[in-house]
Amino acid sequence: MALIAKESGDGGSFTPVPEGTHLARCYRIIDMGTQKTEFEGKVKLLPKVMIQFEVHGEDNFGGPIVTGKGEPMSISKNYTLSLADKATLRKDLQTWRGKEFTADELRGFELKNILGAWAMISVVRKAGNNGKEYTNIAGVMSVPSAIKKAGLPQSHNDLALFSIDEPNMALFETFGNSIRAKIEGSPEWQARSFSKPKGADASGFDDMESDIPF
Repeated sequence: MALIAKESGDGGSFTPVPEGTHLARCYRIIDMGTQKTEFEGKVKLLPKVMIQFEVHGEDNFGGPIVTGKGEPMSISKNYTLSLADKATLRKDLQTWRGKEFTADELRGFELKNILGAWAMISVVRKAGNNGKEYTNIAGVMSVPSAIKKAGLPQSHNDLALFSIDEPNMALFETFGNSIRAKIEGSPEWQARSFSKPKGADASGFDDMESDIPF
């Protein structure tokens, strides 16, 4: 089943993506299922999705933003799966595509359309409630035409969408322990029966347009 946003309302040691505005490409979307969230003392159960980007560019010292293996660093952002008026997902998608959603799109927008799309992401560091600092995506914007004309970098990661409804278990095993634990704790995952084998690949999107963001 497709991941559709509507108007209706991990562990390990790693080097974080540096602060600043960077060119990035969306390469993976992960259905996290229903998760418990707490804000200002209120607890809610909300459908969540994680969007992952590979980052291209240079740090403040002119060095490439890459891992120890020389590969593009990655960063992700969690969203409530909603296109409600005040939803962060709606805000980020609209600044990313450079236009607001039409009434028809708000009735159901397939998130797979953003796979492979390039964006400019604003990365900031912020202290969490536990006192630790975290690197977060503060905003997602469209890529300026001048950068597009100069030529976009070569993409690195394969495009992939993980859906709990039709889980790609080979892809699932590549997730970090924290992500897997959250997915496994969702009611959607626990309600599923995995007696039937699933397809090994859920990352083919050959029919997508390449000349527009999404």
